[in-house]
Amino acid sequence: MNHNTPLSPRPLHHLSEVHRRVMTAAQLRSHGIATAEANEQCRAGGPWQQILPGVFLLHPGPPTSEERLHAVLMYAARERGAGVPAQPGAEEPHRPAYAEAMITGLAALTLYGFASTPPLLSLDRIDVLVPRLRRLRATGCARIVRTAGLPAPRQVNGLPVAPVPRALADAVAGLTDAGAVRRLLTEAVRAGHCEPAAVVKELNQAKLLSRPHVVDAVDSLLAEGRAIAENRLYRMVAEYGLPDPVWNVDLRLPGGPHLGGLDAYWPEQAVAVELDTRAPMQGDRQDDDALWSEYARKREHLERLGITVVHVTPRKLRDATEQQAAVIRTALMAAGDREPAAYVVMLPR
Repeated sequence: MNHNTPLSPRPLHHLSEVHRRVMTAAQLRSHGIATAEANEQCRAGGPWQQILPGVFLLHPGPPTSEERLHAVLMYAARERGAGVPAQPGAEEPHRPAYAEAMITGLAALTLYGFASTPPLLSLDRIDVLVPRLRRLRATGCARIVRTAGLPAPRQVNGLPVAPVPRALADAVAGLTDAGAVRRLLTEAVRAGHCEPAAVVKELNQAKLLSRPHVVDAVDSLLAEGRAIAENRLYRMVAEYGLPDPVWNVDLRLPGGPHLGGLDAYWPEQAVAVELDTRAPMQGDRQDDDALWSEYARKREHLERLGITVVHVTPRKLRDATEQQAAVIRTALMAAGDREPAAYVVMLPR
C-alpha cells in the first residue's frame, strides 16, 4: 500500500482535504489501518511520517502550516473528539471538531491577521491551550499551555483559536523583548482586535504584570487605547450631528473644590461625557472596586449640581456608536425639562 491507496472500510468523501492528509492512529484504525501497519509506512523512505505521537502525515514531504496546526490540535484534543470531523448534513459544509483544545500564542495571533507576528511556518512551536488537568507533554511542534478555565474558542479558518486577549497573554509569556511585546499589544488595540482592559485582565491573570518590560508595554497600550477611544468619541459627535462640546475640561465650583475631569461637556445643557478606560495595573478586585467608587462619587457629585453625566466605554463606542449617540442626544434634548445646573468654572485639562 502507498499513500495514494484508498483507506478502508470507511470512505473519505466526508473529510476535508487536510483531514485526508493528517490523521490520528484512532482514525486510521477506523479505516482498517492497524498502528503497526501505520508505523511501517513511516519507516525511512516510506510514504508517510509520524508528525506527533499518535498523529500521522500521509505524505512524505514537509508539512504545510495548515497540516501542522491540525496535527497539533489532533495531538492535544481529547480522544473522543481528537480531530475527528463531525459528519455533516447533506447541505452542511465540513467542520472539524476538536474537544478541549485550541490554538493560542503567536500562532493564534498570526491566524487573526497580526502583522507583527512571524509566519506560521517559521514558528518552531505552536502553542495549544488545554485544561490544566490534561496529561500531555510538549513534544515536536506542539507546546502545551494549560489553563484552569478554558475560554470559548473563536473559529478562524475552520480552527478553534483562543480569544485575542488570551492569545496575547500566552504569546507575551514567552517573549523577553520589550519592543516585540509593545508591538503586539499596540497592534491588538490599534487594529481593533480587542480593548486594552481585556488585555490587562489576561496579563494579570497570567501573572505577567510583575515583569518590567510588560508593564512598560502596558503603559503604552493604555495610552494608545485612550487615544483611540477619544478619536471614536470625536467621530461620533461629528458623524451623528451632535452639537460641538467643550473637549477635555476640568470643572470647579467658583472658589471651591475641583469636581473632576471630563472628556466632553455641553455647558448650555449641563451634559457631560466621561470615558471609562479603567484597567487597574494590578488587576486587584479591591483596586477595581475603589476606582469604580471614585467614578461613582464624581458622577453623584456632578448630578447633585444638576449636571447629567453620560458614562461610556471604549467598547460601546466601537460596537454601539449609534446607540451611544442617541443616549447623548436624549440627554441634551432633556436639558430644558431640568432645573438649571449650578454655575461651574471650566478649565483646560
